[in-house]
Amino acid sequence: MHVLIATDGSRQSLRAARHLKSFADPTKVEEILVLAVTRPLASVSFVDEISDNAAAPQPLTGTSFSAEAEAAVATIAGEFDDWSETTRVRTRVRSGTPSSEIIRAAKVSGIGLIVLASGSRGLTETIRVGSTAQRVQASAPCPVLVVRPLPRQRRKEKG
Repeated sequence: MHVLIATDGSRQSLRAARHLKSFADPTKVEEILVLAVTRPLASVSFVDEISDNAAAPQPLTGTSFSAEAEAAVATIAGEFDDWSETTRVRTRVRSGTPSSEIIRAAKVSGIGLIVLASGSRGLTETIRVGSTAQRVQASAPCPVLVVRPLPRQRRKEKG
């Protein structure tokens, strides 16, 4: 099977990759494609929270968005370095609308499973699937695993 892991540079997307690793059989996964999509006209296109350089503030330049995306996909790909000798891991950064590019990459690469994080915190604790995850689920040519955020810790009220 070929698996696509989409990352937006968030800690949640790293958690989604680790979740796949926790249950998938490495002997059944032939290839993993780690994909990040930058938005060319967005004011904040891509924010890397997961690579080793994520804590260091980066100057905003024309290439910083793609550099942050490259660092994020490399971090996710690195999670699978010791997973299986037979699984090939590829990385790719595309520019465009995330849901469209994820679906396009899945169709072109013959993907059997898409893994992505639900990046939205939602309006309530029960409504949490982000718009990208919803669009991918609705139009993907294969099954989609959406990894939801961990429940928020509720504050204890002083009484």
